[in-house]
Amino acid sequence: MKKILVVDDSKEILEVIELILGAEGYEVNGLWDASKLNQRITDFNPDLILLDVMLGVLDGRDLCNLLKNNKLTNHIPVIMISASHNLGDMKDRICHPNDFIAKPFDINNLINKVGAQLAA
Repeated sequence: MKKILVVDDSKEILEVIELILGAEGYEVNGLWDASKLNQRITDFNPDLILLDVMLGVLDGRDLCNLLKNNKLTNHIPVIMISASHNLGDMKDRICHPNDFIAKPFDINNLINKVGAQLAA
């Protein structure tokens, strides 16, 4: 079973994504406190990370950059999610996510993008 780590500071968004992807047969783990990201990655060992851009005091683009520049995590696909940013904004922070989903997201689009990254 493929494991997906969802990082979003909105517990409601976490619950919705956990329900949607859980129903698709994925093991989903939600994290609303992004300061615990590295420990959760170590504990959960995800196959994919869904990462919100705005995470309270932290910026998901900076976290994406750290993940992509760390040899222990750079193999994990990262899909950025944002209501206020677009894929072009990712380049401002030298963040190179594997994909991007705008909020509010279409459920089928979420399922298709997750499936495509996990099949790659």
